[in-house]
Amino acid sequence: MALTFIPTVWVARLLTALEKALVYGQPGTVNRDYEGEIAEAGDTVKIASIGDPTIGTYTKNVDIPNPEILTDAEQTLIIDQSRYFNFYVDSIDRAQQNVNVMDEAMRRAAYGLRDVQDQFIAAAHAQVPAANLIGSDAVPITPTNANAYEYLVDLSVKLDEANIPTEGRFCIVPSWFHGRLLKDNRFVSAGTSKTDSVLANGMVGEAAGFNILKSNNVPNTAGTKYKILAGHSMAYSFALQITSLEAYKPEKRFGNAVKGLNVYGGKLVRPTAWAVLTANAA
Repeated sequence: MALTFIPTVWVARLLTALEKALVYGQPGTVNRDYEGEIAEAGDTVKIASIGDPTIGTYTKNVDIPNPEILTDAEQTLIIDQSRYFNFYVDSIDRAQQNVNVMDEAMRRAAYGLRDVQDQFIAAAHAQVPAANLIGSDAVPITPTNANAYEYLVDLSVKLDEANIPTEGRFCIVPSWFHGRLLKDNRFVSAGTSKTDSVLANGMVGEAAGFNILKSNNVPNTAGTKYKILAGHSMAYSFALQITSLEAYKPEKRFGNAVKGLNVYGGKLVRPTAWAVLTANAA
């Protein structure tokens, strides 16, 4: 019997992985005001603030009090998070596949770092003050098609009461909550006036004064108690830096490797500029 040789064909296109939309760390959701101050893991950024002067009533021909000494406060943004990647691609694999595996691997590594950062920022919802919370882990809200939009309004009111600017507000929702909104004409008719080319990552519309962003990184507990975050970019300061990126050839292999180190940190510097709705899907 003749032997039949069946060759293996490597296609010139990779089946790339499906990715979540990463929204928490993008411009418009956080600020990068202090990013230029860091250099390596462990660096600390001191953020100063000062109290408001007392406004008094002036009476003609009556001396005003001595000048008051303004109080100041200091917050600390610590660059205490370190993440790395280190991967290798064999020369034979790259030759047989006839595709740029290294480029795709680098893109996946970058995405992986951003995904970790996205979840890191989202976890800061736990620092939001009680006055800015709607629902709780003990008693979560269950939005319906009829009232999901109204909870956006309630979140907006929380920010109004905290004197947060109306321009530039955002709200990050899970897919199921977005589905509720799509069944409400108030959301559908609001739509968005922006063209697709300028939409923020994950943006699905505008409603109740918010840019509505959809993300699968909305924190939750086993599919319940979703932390729907609304706020302004002034609330959270984020800083990151790639401190090392090296391409190298392992001594005992024929191929190429790349390793990189990313350091970052964040601080909820204005907690009242965030509001959180704890919600379950029905």
